Amino acid sequence: LRGVGVCLPVSSIVRAFANLCSSGGAPLCSIHRGKGEEEEARQNMGNAFTLLLLFGAVLTAVGLVFHEPLLYLFGASDITFPYARDYLVIYLTGTMFVMISLGMNPFINAQGFARTGMFTVILGAVLNLVLDPVLIFGLHMGVRGAAVATVISQGCSAAWVLLFLTGSRTVLRLTFASMRLAAERVGKILSLGLSGFFMAVTNSLVQILCNASLQFYGGDLYVSVMTVINAVREVISVPVSGLTQGCQPVLGFNYGAGEYGRVRRGIRFTATLVVLVAVTLWAVAMLFP
Repeated sequence: LRGVGVCLPVSSIVRAFANLCSSGGAPLCSIHRGKGEEEEARQNMGNAFTLLLLFGAVLTAVGLVFHEPLLYLFGASDITFPYARDYLVIYLTGTMFVMISLGMNPFINAQGFARTGMFTVILGAVLNLVLDPVLIFGLHMGVRGAAVATVISQGCSAAWVLLFLTGSRTVLRLTFASMRLAAERVGKILSLGLSGFFMAVTNSLVQILCNASLQFYGGDLYVSVMTVINAVREVISVPVSGLTQGCQPVLGFNYGAGEYGRVRRGIRFTATLVVLVAVTLWAVAMLFP
C-alpha cells in the first residue's frame, strides 16, 4: 500500500495530460457538431488523438528512464522503493492505454452515446476488480499483480474505445486523415484544455508535497494513511466530476447551435445537482467517517 501510494502522483500526471486533450478537444467537437460542422468536429477528434499518442509516448519514456529519482522525490523510502518500482514500471508500460481510454472516451459522449461511454468505464473497473485478487493472491504476484491488472483493464477499455470510434455505429469516425495535426486546431485544443490540465497537475503536486512531508516527519506509516485518505477523497470528488463532465456535451452542442437559453438552463440545473450531491456526500462522510 505504501509503495502504490507514492505512485499516485504519476497516475495523476498521466490523467492530467489525458484531460489536456479530452477537455480541450471534446467541447470543441460538441460545439462544431452543434454548428453542423461535422468534418471540423472529426478533425478536432483526430488531432486530439494524435496529441494523446505523442504525450503518452513522452510520458512513458521519461517515466521509465527517471523512475528511481522520481519515486524518491514523491516520498518513497529504501523499504518502499522496491514495491513502488515494481508497480510503476509495469504501470508505465500501459500509459498509452490510459491516455486513449481516458482521453478519447469523452468523444464518444460528445456524439451522444452516453451508454457506450459508460461501458468503457465499467469494463475497466470490473476487470480490475476481478483481476486484482486473482493476480495479487491467486498467482502470488503481489504489487506487480495490481499493476498488471490495471494495465490489462485499461488496455481493454482502450480497445473498446478505438473499436467504437473506428466502427460503423459512430457518428464521427476516427481516420488517419483526421489525425494530421493542424497548428490552429492544436492551439485551440490545448488552450481550452489547460484549466483541466492545471487542476490535475496541482492535485499531483499536492500529493507529492504531502507524501514527501509525511515521509520526512512520520515515515512509511504516514504515507500509507495518506493513501487511504486519498481513496476516500476520490469517492467524494468523482461523482461531482462526473456530473460536470456529463453536462459538457449537451452544453457544447447547444452553444454551437446558438441555443443560449438552453445553455443557461443546463448550467443552472447542473449546478443544483452538484450542490445537492456535494452536500449529501459531505453528510454521509460526517456520519460514517
